[in-house]
Amino acid sequence: MTLRFLTAGESHGPGLVAILEGLPAGLPVPHAVIRRQLERRREGFGAGPRMKIEADGFRILSGVLDGVTIGSPVALWIENRDHAKWKGKAIEPLTIPRPGHADLSAATKYGYRDLRLSLERASARETAARVALGAICMHLLAQFHIRVGAYVVAIGGVTAQVEDMPLLQRAARAEEEAVRCPDAEAAAAMRAEIERAMAEKDTLGGLLEAFALGLPPGLGSHVHWDRRLDVRLGAAALSVPAVKGVEIGPAFENARLRGTQVQDPIRLQGDSLIRPSNRSGGLEGGITTGQPLLLRAAMKPIATTLTPQSSVDLWRGEETETEYQRSDFCPVPRAVPILEAVIALVLADALLEKLGGDCMEELISRFQALRRMRLADLPMDDKAHTYWQEEG
Repeated sequence: MTLRFLTAGESHGPGLVAILEGLPAGLPVPHAVIRRQLERRREGFGAGPRMKIEADGFRILSGVLDGVTIGSPVALWIENRDHAKWKGKAIEPLTIPRPGHADLSAATKYGYRDLRLSLERASARETAARVALGAICMHLLAQFHIRVGAYVVAIGGVTAQVEDMPLLQRAARAEEEAVRCPDAEAAAAMRAEIERAMAEKDTLGGLLEAFALGLPPGLGSHVHWDRRLDVRLGAAALSVPAVKGVEIGPAFENARLRGTQVQDPIRLQGDSLIRPSNRSGGLEGGITTGQPLLLRAAMKPIATTLTPQSSVDLWRGEETETEYQRSDFCPVPRAVPILEAVIALVLADALLEKLGGDCMEELISRFQALRRMRLADLPMDDKAHTYWQEEG
């Protein structure tokens, strides 16, 4: 791994720390880029009351001088404004685990005597740190004209129709809607669906689509399972809280078709190898093809509900019902910038892995020299080879 990151901090602690190691020197890091992504994380219809206090101011502590990276680890600090209400106060322990959360499983693993210890770190609050780091990675990718975007395609029983809309247009239109769906008619229905769930003291999940444009062919690898880019992207998407399913391209639809209907034909246009379709989602053998990267993530309804759910009070040793903890009613719109961030972290790592180099000048010159899908870049020997010949 060329690019490494680490986050630390709890939901109601003093703040979050994020460290990103492996960035080249010479990359401008505009504060406005990070600030805007943190703001986007707070926006979205269906958000809970915490969004009113998460202003998410940040400070860059290291790795950047005069607004430009210097090659050392970049460290950021994001203050938790809600911390003052909790600092030094005795808080009633949480002993009733909530179904669908890490409460019970984490207490079993770590031996917690108060379930709040698990929710402090399992909370989606941690994603603010990754969004900040992802903003830097998106800015890095933009230097190579690589664009990452995402949008909502379904919430509850409402599904958008976006197939005829260009990807960049989908992302742009999504930002105009409170539910981050590019289909205005579906967006209105999604909002109504969320309002019904709120009135009924329930929650909703949905589907998000993400894309990356401008990726060169050759990122990732087929030679080890953990270097396959689909594996790395899948893990990143599944790391977003409440995401329980991922597909690259129309994978589940492909599973119901025959092989001749699924593969992307290879054609010759002048000296270039082209694909008239993209059912692979931009990856073959865990390696980018140069086509748009397409990923879809399924997000379950958030587990914290106003309506009590059956559970057990571990202190009293008796069945009871859950007590409501502050949460979103529908986290799907807010997950858009989070999904973009985790994908950008993976793609930036794959790009730096491919290019090598310690400064932006080296990276840019090496990027321009990469092989493309052209006959001139793919010379073949047309000779017989003896495989696995034993030495005498």
